[in-house]
Amino acid sequence: MDDLDRKIIDLLSADARRSLADIGGTVGLSPSSVNERIRRLTAAGAIRRFTVELDPAAMGLDTLVFVWIALREDADEAAFRRYAEAEPAILECHHVTGGWSYLMKIRVGETASIEGVLANLKGRKFLGRSETVIALSSPVAGAYVQKGEAEGG
Repeated sequence: MDDLDRKIIDLLSADARRSLADIGGTVGLSPSSVNERIRRLTAAGAIRRFTVELDPAAMGLDTLVFVWIALREDADEAAFRRYAEAEPAILECHHVTGGWSYLMKIRVGETASIEGVLANLKGRKFLGRSETVIALSSPVAGAYVQKGEAEGG
């Protein structure tokens, strides 16, 4: 991956609907060359998918929560991972170092819904202990984009 590939990725990360001609004009390549690079980046796995970024408030999901999870000693970790992947409220689940097993990013409509998610984890005998942090606001949030790169900086 070279600097042009990184610039293309940054531009697509900022706006995946940007035209090949526009990207090419920004990075100094023809649209067909940009298309070929995107095809190669996708085939190599650098670009995993093209997606839509939703506005959580417009979807009725105003509450962003981070939950530190310590699994029970007898928990089936593979089953926990499958559950976390399938649960719509869990946006991200990260296996972490330190005193916790996982860090989850959860988005729900109201704070009362957090209790339901935690109760489900307890009922499935995954949860040993947890600590919940509610985000008040998110001054910086979103997909991977290196600041300044997409604008050509």
